[in-house]
Amino acid sequence: MSTEGLVEVVLPGKVEPEGLRIRHGAVPTAGPGQVLIRMEATGVSFAEQQMRRGRYYDQPPFPFVPGYDLVGTVLATGAGVDPGLAGTRVAALVKVGGWASHVIVDAADVVEVPEGVGAAEAETVVVNGITAWQMLHRKARVRAGQTVLVHGANGGVGSVLVQLARAAGVKVIGTASARHHDALRQRGVLPVDYRTEDVATRVRELAPGGVDAVFDHVGGRGVVDSWRLLAPGGTLVSYGSASTRDDEGSKQWPVLKLLGRVWLWNALPNRRRAYFFNVWAGRALARNRFRARLRADLTQVFAALQRGDVTAQIAAQLPLARVTEAVRLAESGTVAGKVVLNP
Repeated sequence: MSTEGLVEVVLPGKVEPEGLRIRHGAVPTAGPGQVLIRMEATGVSFAEQQMRRGRYYDQPPFPFVPGYDLVGTVLATGAGVDPGLAGTRVAALVKVGGWASHVIVDAADVVEVPEGVGAAEAETVVVNGITAWQMLHRKARVRAGQTVLVHGANGGVGSVLVQLARAAGVKVIGTASARHHDALRQRGVLPVDYRTEDVATRVRELAPGGVDAVFDHVGGRGVVDSWRLLAPGGTLVSYGSASTRDDEGSKQWPVLKLLGRVWLWNALPNRRRAYFFNVWAGRALARNRFRARLRADLTQVFAALQRGDVTAQIAAQLPLARVTEAVRLAESGTVAGKVVLNP
């Protein structure tokens, strides 16, 4: 076993980033069917920004260790696990628990990271990459020659989504503030400034017949505009409610309101579809199918990263001990890409 101890970040309750605590302990042992991973990279996702406000709709009770995903090397394997996994670099989607130097994960939930892909690079496309890939290819089922609208095209999910869409031969219109437009143009995206332009009007100019898919992470009122911009046969994929991040009150209500709207739209005879995307959907009912799909999709994303179809965007790398700074930076809205935490 390694001689080092366990270092983890604890979210004690609804706190400002300064309220996150560092805890030290003994390195855990892998049980049957599990692996012990030495974390090399984890990240600050939008989920943690919601969790520290108590607004992520199925977060565990406080206190807990946040960390939605991680990349690291398998240190030890439990009973029933192929011992050959030890020494392999893997990625895992865990929802919570990633902000720790050592993490126990079910062996069935780890996905190998290909040779030549660094830990921080791989980390930028775990939750963001799976989300982008599944929305694009499993929900919207885009085809070459189609046109899509991506809200927040410079964001964590948005930036991976636009690159995967371009690699699939899709025309992309992306909303972002003006300072990100040059970078988007370099990726072959038609940028729209949501701060100064009327997005709906501009999108109609760029795609008079409507768009084949809209990917919306904002939620709230804007979803109605997104729906209206769809061409017949088009798909709206809503995957978040960023507009309600700082709201007080029920964390379920914005989600339920959105689901109600989605249900109603799907009942209308207009050949358009709306989905509320949740990366965990289907896990409780069909765990093996969920795992197989996740492995297949993340493997595709890693291959895209290896080919250069997707470029990892690392906004900053900070050690776990500087997690307060990392969260502040991720929430500032001033960085492009993912804020990565290292042990």
